[in-house]
Amino acid sequence: MNLGCCCGRPADTITKDLALIRNTTSDWGFPARTLHWLGAAAILILLGHGWWMTHMIPASPARFTNFSWHGALGYDLLVLMVVRLLWRWFAGAPALPAGSKRWEWIAATSGHVLLYIFTFAAAVVGWALAGTLRTPLTKDLFGVSFPLIYANADHATHEMLEDGHKILAYILAVIIVVHVAGALRHHFVKRNDVLWRMLRTAAKAA
Repeated sequence: MNLGCCCGRPADTITKDLALIRNTTSDWGFPARTLHWLGAAAILILLGHGWWMTHMIPASPARFTNFSWHGALGYDLLVLMVVRLLWRWFAGAPALPAGSKRWEWIAATSGHVLLYIFTFAAAVVGWALAGTLRTPLTKDLFGVSFPLIYANADHATHEMLEDGHKILAYILAVIIVVHVAGALRHHFVKRNDVLWRMLRTAAKAA
């Protein structure tokens, strides 16, 4: 059965529409690119805001307000990362350009795995940390309530989780710098389309 004829649309138009959604062997689809940039923005905001509120804001009600906002965005990032991981599993991922060396494939794969691991680790530890405050943080930016995975106002536990959250965030920041450096190397040194894949639509690439 010709799907294009039944729908009254050319088959090549339907193929291009699907290319905008599903990842291909050479490009990221629209959902993957959207999830990537939303996640990247949230992570960078959380890293910058986390440093700012812990180093620049003195202990005061204003700091708790910032903690609340930070935790709310953290909950939304965690959900976003779960959706992104599921979408990547469902839609696959583009291959590296032809001619890439084995160490480049290992580096790219390891880098993405580490990004996921440390993003999830920092978020989950932050989630646990949210339950150690006098007023636990349970809502995201949209007011949706999240169950606490840990609830204990013990000061020593709070300090331990806070230190762990900071260390994971710093490690994540380093991984992101390496990730960006790798993308820029592909673009300016190797002159391939690895970076451009995340900026363009699959339809334009076709």
